[in-house]
Amino acid sequence: MKYPASIQNLIDHFSKLPTVGPKTAERYVFYLLKAHPEWLQAFAQAMAELKEKTTVCQTCFTIAETNPCSICSDSKRNRSIICLVADTRDLLAIEATKQYHGLYHVIGGVINTIENIKPESLNIKPLLNRLKQPQIKEVILAFNPDFEGETTSLYIVKLLKPYKIKITRLAKGLPMGADLEYADEITLGNALKYRNEM
Repeated sequence: MKYPASIQNLIDHFSKLPTVGPKTAERYVFYLLKAHPEWLQAFAQAMAELKEKTTVCQTCFTIAETNPCSICSDSKRNRSIICLVADTRDLLAIEATKQYHGLYHVIGGVINTIENIKPESLNIKPLLNRLKQPQIKEVILAFNPDFEGETTSLYIVKLLKPYKIKITRLAKGLPMGADLEYADEITLGNALKYRNEM
């Protein structure tokens, strides 16, 4: 016996999510079938608003509710430092430490030849345009300490050398292969505080 088309269609959609296989997708769908209609309606509304109520900041490229985002438009931020991160989740992990008060630039991933993510796929050109501003004195590289993060860091360091800007990276308190978004706030805060010049 086959599932009704509406159930199978939803299973197929959930299966396209990262780390969600067909069995997990099936569990999600059957959970939703048992859910209270009001909760289900709220869930559907939240899904619909995901794209409607978010935008990408055209200055730092983070996902936000406004353009420019609340960080870029905050006059109290230190405008002489830019912290480079792979994605918005890493930005939020660093913000949670309350140790950093500069600006950010989300490059939109890391160089990964297996997944065909090349430097030109990333938000690196807009970064180079930002670095033409004379007030910028330091760039912090805050990428995951894994092979892709290291490759991206080395590529960016090579690009930034002509700009005569101080280039630092998070201290090695983070273990190799760790993800920034899962690091505890103290470890991440110390890695930021004791960053190394490259």
